[in-house]
Amino acid sequence: MFNLSSANIQTPHSGYHWDNTSRRFFEGWYYRVTLPDSGDTFAFMYSIEDPIGGKAHSGGAAQILGANDEYLCRSFPDVNKFWASGDRLALGHWGKTDLQTLPSYLSPTDFERHVQEGYQATATWHQGFLHDPGTGSTARWQYEIKPIYGWGNQGAPQQSTAGWLSSLQIFEPGWQILMAHGLATGWIEWNGKRYDFTNAPAYSEKNWGGSFPQKWFWLNCNWFDGEPDLALTAGGGRRGVLWWMESVAMVGVHHQGKFYEFVPWNAKVNWDIQPWGKWYMHAENAFYEMELTGTTDLPGTLLRAPTNNGMIFCCRDTMNGELHLQLREKRLGKSKLILEAHSSLCGLEVGGGSWEESWRSS
Repeated sequence: MFNLSSANIQTPHSGYHWDNTSRRFFEGWYYRVTLPDSGDTFAFMYSIEDPIGGKAHSGGAAQILGANDEYLCRSFPDVNKFWASGDRLALGHWGKTDLQTLPSYLSPTDFERHVQEGYQATATWHQGFLHDPGTGSTARWQYEIKPIYGWGNQGAPQQSTAGWLSSLQIFEPGWQILMAHGLATGWIEWNGKRYDFTNAPAYSEKNWGGSFPQKWFWLNCNWFDGEPDLALTAGGGRRGVLWWMESVAMVGVHHQGKFYEFVPWNAKVNWDIQPWGKWYMHAENAFYEMELTGTTDLPGTLLRAPTNNGMIFCCRDTMNGELHLQLREKRLGKSKLILEAHSSLCGLEVGGGSWEESWRSS
């Protein structure tokens, strides 16, 4: 379960990025499972800050946005109980444990036996247990993952989400979709209620760096009505580029083995994002045109995110957003609709500051 079942799906930046220096640093990972039959989604968010230890914000955290947008969070202050692989997607953090050894990947049975609180995750396996003593909330999970799409065309080399420059410390933070779409089989126990699933849509991404975005938005969905082979990730933000800030956005769609990419170096991307409730994006390159509208009447849930001042509540999410997607092909000066899809299980997020009014840009 540790080894990749499909090595050609591994994306760039799958490994841990920390260079063992004392500079300000964070890395975060996001795993999600969507259960269409019940309409529930479980999003797991892991982070490590200043892993050299001994700094004001050194430590790790695990957050879950669970059924009905309910929230669970646990901190893991001991950075020495965190581990991650530098060359592949594999990480974990031990909380309560009877083991005295250095943390590393354990067989699922050994993890369950020896780690009373914590998590471990790879490209093909994910398990853990969290307990909030303040609220009594608990979560336990074990599931296997079959990757289908990384980030790029099927069977081709996988791409960096932010382009080849993301290999350098020019753009920060870095962002990488690790698995645009996969299938998860296993179970999640949420506050005593068990959810068993087979081939449920799964997703994973990550970010990392030494600086933090001032403001951002995000749309993500890989379950659509009548379209089992469709996955969308879109987002944008104000990020640091050397000594200045820039606003950037992108849209990526996988559909029936093909990857449609709209990024700053090959397309024009426009957006109009409300402080909460509506997300609109329009993207166009030489061959295709994409239009996205995400909406929600739900209040959303506040989540923590790494910032210059540590982990604080600075973003709002729902996993039950409505999404309408249209993809058109441009040919001989005309535009032809080739894909239209809808979902009521879309992840929608806004984060950072200055959300008093709509954010319109291109």
